[in-house]
Amino acid sequence: MPQVAIVTGAGTGIGQATAQMLHARGYNVVAADLNSEALAWTGGIKGLIGVVADVSIESDNEAMVNAALDTFGGLDAVVLNAGIARRTHWEAEDAIDTYDRIMSVNARGVVLGIRHTAPKMAERGGGAIVVVASTSGVRADPERFAYNASKAAAINLARAAALDWGVRGVRVNVMAPGPTMTSIFQGGKLTPDHLAELTRNIPLQRLGTPDEQAEAICFLASPAASFITGAVLMCDGGVTANAGIFAPPALSTDQ
Repeated sequence: MPQVAIVTGAGTGIGQATAQMLHARGYNVVAADLNSEALAWTGGIKGLIGVVADVSIESDNEAMVNAALDTFGGLDAVVLNAGIARRTHWEAEDAIDTYDRIMSVNARGVVLGIRHTAPKMAERGGGAIVVVASTSGVRADPERFAYNASKAAAINLARAAALDWGVRGVRVNVMAPGPTMTSIFQGGKLTPDHLAELTRNIPLQRLGTPDEQAEAICFLASPAASFITGAVLMCDGGVTANAGIFAPPALSTDQ
């Protein structure tokens, strides 16, 4: 019998790549997103359904779980990927409203996601939850204090959940992506100079791809990670290993 997964924020980017990869590997998948149009790609594919949901709303989390149970008969893996990132200026009129919205999705959404999925997986003998955080959860970025706070919260929420749910067979881990080539970059909105600046401090000297992030997520969700819980997997090209400005070394021509 196929395993069943829920992926939030599955309309685009890392979430979409993850939902597609899990489905390709034999999972039945509930792909959830706030944007109904972004879920159009799920239409007509056997073993895959789209659900419109705001992860900050408790009833929407219940609806995602019910969709998995009613349509596919159970739940084995959950990827809590939905998130929003906005610049936040400390003195802006909307600073607190922006902070509250970011925290409601990126942190409260993790709490609600775990609260409503972990018990159902425990009833089946266990399962895996992967919280998609960010390198911004372990270091600061300018003008993104709300996003930084939300992703730091997501990481520690996941680690706390790993302690609480491990005894019931539910593993909870974090995948923290670094700069990734999502639609905003592919749409040609960055100049070559800006792209070069973005990659300058990445030891691997490039952005990641959604599929590379999805591979890391699928690993944590899979039996291959059966003794891993409470971990934070950095999939960032080495960004968080860099304590300052990284300058790539010159290649040696010595033989």
